[in-house]
Amino acid sequence: MSVPAPGAIDCDVHPALPNTRVLLPYLDAYWREHVTMRGLERDDYTAAAFPPNAPINARPDWKPAQGRAGTDLSLLQAQALDGFQSRFAICNVLHGTPTVFSEDLAAAFCRAINDWIVAEWLDRDPRLRASIVVPMHSPELAAKEVERCAADPRFVQVLVWQMQELPLGRRFHWPLYRVAERLDLPIGIHAGSSYRHPPTNLGWPSYYVEDYVSWSTGFAGVLNSLISEGVFVEFPRLKVVLIESGVTWLPAWMWRVNKTWRGVRAEVPWLEKSPADYAREHVRLTIQPFDAPPKQDQLLRVIEEIGCEEMLLFSSDYPHWHYEGTDAMPDGLPEGLVRKILVDNALATYSRLNR
Repeated sequence: MSVPAPGAIDCDVHPALPNTRVLLPYLDAYWREHVTMRGLERDDYTAAAFPPNAPINARPDWKPAQGRAGTDLSLLQAQALDGFQSRFAICNVLHGTPTVFSEDLAAAFCRAINDWIVAEWLDRDPRLRASIVVPMHSPELAAKEVERCAADPRFVQVLVWQMQELPLGRRFHWPLYRVAERLDLPIGIHAGSSYRHPPTNLGWPSYYVEDYVSWSTGFAGVLNSLISEGVFVEFPRLKVVLIESGVTWLPAWMWRVNKTWRGVRAEVPWLEKSPADYAREHVRLTIQPFDAPPKQDQLLRVIEEIGCEEMLLFSSDYPHWHYEGTDAMPDGLPEGLVRKILVDNALATYSRLNR
């Protein structure tokens, strides 16, 4: 692994809410009273798939002296922004409230989170950008929140969970995609689940390792849904970013989906090219975790089989733990591809970074 070059664009860092109480000033009077009356500010609404102290959640050297990792702006500045010499870093706030069953309450919390990230993070460092957190049980309210936040050009994408109550390609979600395409905002799909359904095809697992490893198959299911349902036909300018999906599963998915599509393509006549071609045009992946093979020639073979140098985006995944020090880029990649991963692909994906 190698240190990224100065000026890289980090497409995935994770500021964390220290607790739900910090959102109270960002709720309007009605929702502030409602939340405190019900004692909801005492809940964490944690979206972590693992126990807080599990090593994969945060590197020991990236943890603050007190509180959870990702809650200290000065540490993020020193360890992620300065540590990787990043030009920009996109903040993805992972919180459980977007999946709250009450659509109105979820929308209120999402508004508060988006206003909190502006006041407490974006306003305090010009290198930071952010994703818009939206209530996924209501596409109409989600679209409304995107419209509201899009007035601030520092919001560069819309953030949703990978495994929802309904597959992400279903028309239920299309109002969100329509406004995102119109405002030139990619849809960032982050690893994780609302846990309305088991995260594996076999049912509920017993162990964290089963849950974590199943995420790659969940992302494959996301692509199956988006492409087969015709999302990229209906919204031809829409970009999707898979965040923390891993990378090396992609070539096998491309081969399998193309092979199957050739046999049943009459079922989806709106697809005018192969599923892999739609993915190459519309889908991007952050590189952490990369799941890189141990040998350089194997890594280059994976890149060759992906068949598109525009698909990969640099990310540190701060403060999650996938590598040591600042060795966030796989070794052995061609120099031109490294430049694309670190800078060019992000600028082409996130048009608002060019403003």
